[in-house]
Amino acid sequence: MAITLSFVIGIIGNVISILVFTSPIKTFIGIVKKKSTENYKGIPYVTTLLSTSLWTFYGLMKPGGVLVATVNGAGVAFQLSYVTLFIIYAPKHKKVSTMKLVGLFNVVFCGSVIGVTLLAIHGSLRLTFVGILCAALTIGMYASPLAAMRNVIRTKSVEYMPFLLSFFLFLNAGVWFAYALLVNDIYILVPNGIGFVLGSAQLILYAIYRNKSKSAKSTEAMEEDGSAHLVEMGMNGGDDDQKNKGIIKGLSLPKPTIDRQYSVQNILRSLSYGPYDFHSMGAIEDDDDVENGKINHP
Repeated sequence: MAITLSFVIGIIGNVISILVFTSPIKTFIGIVKKKSTENYKGIPYVTTLLSTSLWTFYGLMKPGGVLVATVNGAGVAFQLSYVTLFIIYAPKHKKVSTMKLVGLFNVVFCGSVIGVTLLAIHGSLRLTFVGILCAALTIGMYASPLAAMRNVIRTKSVEYMPFLLSFFLFLNAGVWFAYALLVNDIYILVPNGIGFVLGSAQLILYAIYRNKSKSAKSTEAMEEDGSAHLVEMGMNGGDDDQKNKGIIKGLSLPKPTIDRQYSVQNILRSLSYGPYDFHSMGAIEDDDDVENGKINHP
């Protein structure tokens, strides 16, 4: 019964993991259409390619690890496609730096791990060596949203924490944690247990600050509408000019200082480049999107 249940949960984990792997597709559709990577960064795809490659190797070595090998093999195919497209459409300096990263992480490091494992390590130590490396990479992946969680608490806004990505990462960690319990695999258990706890914390923060974010936006919109109305009154011509000017003088809202305007822009800019966007496979589209409060979350 335990074997059948672990297989079913493993299949569910495969489906959820594929959804996570396919999340950057929207980003790359835009890149291909524009023929430019703009401000996106290539390192998330390179490091995810390394992680999925090592997990595939781990699944191939582990007895009964076919589900781990197949889903991460699919992940390798997706990430390799993303890295290839990124290199094709990136400007020259990004193209060169990304190719260097691919050579360092996915050729030298990954090749060295496989070579050392097969040639210098024997018996059960092989699985231990690769399992520890895979677990460390996965813990790093799940820990990447910590800075975004700190920003949510500081700004009391979930605007830059994409709910769907957080939800699917939470599900992914939870399902693979359950799978690891059933098959007694500590190298899958530990990182996904940590991911499940961090994913739960993200969803709790989202639930706490979601309504506060909406309330803050509503207040800001009301202030903008009030300011626009007063400006419109001041622009009306005719005999009511002096009367309207008096009303504007008495009721107009104080003009934000230059320092305040710049501080708001800096907050938006810093949020848009947080580590959570590193895991969510992209930074931002362009500077106009930052100024308009928009961010691309694949």
